[in-house]
Amino acid sequence: MVRRLGQWCAPSTRQIDKSSQSSNPADSQILKFSNSQIGFTLIELLVVASILVVLASLGLVQYKNGVTRAREATLKTDLFNMRDAIDQYYADKGMYPGTLDELVSSGYLRRVPDDPFTNSNSTWQTIQSEPDASNPTAAPGVYDVKSGSDATALDSTKYADW
Repeated sequence: MVRRLGQWCAPSTRQIDKSSQSSNPADSQILKFSNSQIGFTLIELLVVASILVVLASLGLVQYKNGVTRAREATLKTDLFNMRDAIDQYYADKGMYPGTLDELVSSGYLRRVPDDPFTNSNSTWQTIQSEPDASNPTAAPGVYDVKSGSDATALDSTKYADW
């Protein structure tokens, strides 16, 4: 009997040269493999390959979603930090900063962070404050900041609306 992939099959019917046979009865019980019974069939290989392709595609989708989630978390943190710096500036000086670079020069931020979706620190969209009724000569400053990206988040909202 020949073992193939966990099952026993009949040995091949090839003619064996009598001179190569030994007179030892233990040798006659050595299993002989047939050429047609060695290896995997094409169907088995295709099934394994298709399973690997499905698993790889699932892994790729999870990886891309993970990268997007990390960028979204970075964007939320950067927006929170810049908005907090704007609020601190207003609390200290009684007016909003003229630009985001003014927050850096005044020491409220170390640097203007890069937008994780546009990879630039110059694409932030600033929202100007309303003119101060008590001081009409004062220039309006940066009241809020938003992302300059036109892309859509995983929760179907625009990054520019955050």
